[in-house]
Amino acid sequence: MKIKLSESQKKKIKSSQDLFEIMQKILLRESKTDRNKEHLWTISLDTANRIINIELVSLGTANRTLVEPTDVFSIPLQKQAVKLIIVHNHPSGELEPSEADKDITDRLIQVGRITNLILIDHIIISEKSHYSFNDEGLIEELGMSLKYVPPYIIKQRFEKAAKEEGLKEKATEMAKAMKAKGYPIEEIVELTGLTKTTIKKLKVD
Repeated sequence: MKIKLSESQKKKIKSSQDLFEIMQKILLRESKTDRNKEHLWTISLDTANRIINIELVSLGTANRTLVEPTDVFSIPLQKQAVKLIIVHNHPSGELEPSEADKDITDRLIQVGRITNLILIDHIIISEKSHYSFNDEGLIEELGMSLKYVPPYIIKQRFEKAAKEEGLKEKATEMAKAMKAKGYPIEEIVELTGLTKTTIKKLKVD
């Protein structure tokens, strides 16, 4: 269900507090009965972090809402969003994310990478406050998880890392040789791509 926004709400999101202020109003305009159920919304953003669309994806029970990645990504992809935030409420008022909250976020981060629609935050709200996965470092932490990463992608990542490590070794060998011959550090930086700090630390025979 699409959430109708006022012109003032179609603004650039600069922080989790900005979005919470919008979502708090959306939650509070519902009946008390519905506020006691878990909701999950998707917030579609453009490249400048302006809101394109807010969609209510799921309305569950007092302590659970069912959600599938296809439901989460369907409308944002149709709206040609480039960034995505998901928001859900905890009727209990307890904002700490559950293991299930972390697990679905982990899964959605990986789906976002495949669809090129990046999940930049998951915000848990109550009627009075909020919790941001991004602010607390959980988006970055879960982004390193391999739980929902397909094996072929893991293989590609390792191959890329190995290739980059090999290129770095070659660049280091070149830098050592150039340093030994007295090349200016600025020129070594330009030709090898290494930093000044790295080059200064290189020991030459």
